[in-house]
Amino acid sequence: MNLRELALKVTDVVQEAGKHALQDQLNPHDLGASLVVGNGSTRVTSDTDDTLVRFVENRLRYLGVFDGFWESRPERSEPGNRYWCVGKIDGSINFVRNMSEWSVTVSLFEFNEFGHAQPVLGVVHAPALGLTYAAAKGQGAIRIRHTVVGDRREKIIPSTTRSLKGSVVCYGMSYFSEESKRALKIIADIAGLPADIKRVGPASLDLCKVADGTYDAYFEPHLHRWDIPAVSAGAVVVWESQGRLQQWNGDAIHWRQENDVVATNGLIDDELQPYLH
Repeated sequence: MNLRELALKVTDVVQEAGKHALQDQLNPHDLGASLVVGNGSTRVTSDTDDTLVRFVENRLRYLGVFDGFWESRPERSEPGNRYWCVGKIDGSINFVRNMSEWSVTVSLFEFNEFGHAQPVLGVVHAPALGLTYAAAKGQGAIRIRHTVVGDRREKIIPSTTRSLKGSVVCYGMSYFSEESKRALKIIADIAGLPADIKRVGPASLDLCKVADGTYDAYFEPHLHRWDIPAVSAGAVVVWESQGRLQQWNGDAIHWRQENDVVATNGLIDDELQPYLH
């Protein structure tokens, strides 16, 4: 099975999982998100997370040849090894607060000849919005709109906005106050240039909305290790749409640590970069 076919199979799995998660959201539930502390970190989670991950991982075991899951991969991997990366709900606060902007994500990492892992397949599904984004290395990126008359598939590309002035920029920020200050300072510095500055989230959807031209740029500091599933899935969509994704300092995204992430249409980078520094 080639990567394109595999991406479509994964899309079916993620959409089915999304139906169950959406039903959980629509049912009466506690509106308080849970804080989970472990390994020196704290994250927000929902009661649906564990069930969602188990469902998706069980279904993925029947799709193609792979070597395990990203979270439980061995210390050393060989070139060609592939690992599924299944995310918990991206946008847990939105989910538990009955907002529509949350997603289910899956990516597939592959190790190259240098022993470096890169995501080569990504699916981001937003059940409450009726949107799915799917991409595979060398195959481009598509957006699937779910309508009452059926699914509509469209190839996506970023915007052609060439200046920060008049652009639409999106940002994300942590719920930790010290981390969020960095994002808010940049917003204050660029205020008056973009036509609009959005703060919606989650990261996976913000990345996809750069890929499809909804936003001209998105940036967020301090994306943590638990954000890797969301960022890796969205990353493949950005790259395959011909958008640009990197760290604020210009380095590539590191898949084993925290990242300051910026994604753009590839045309306003030079103007935006000084503010990120």
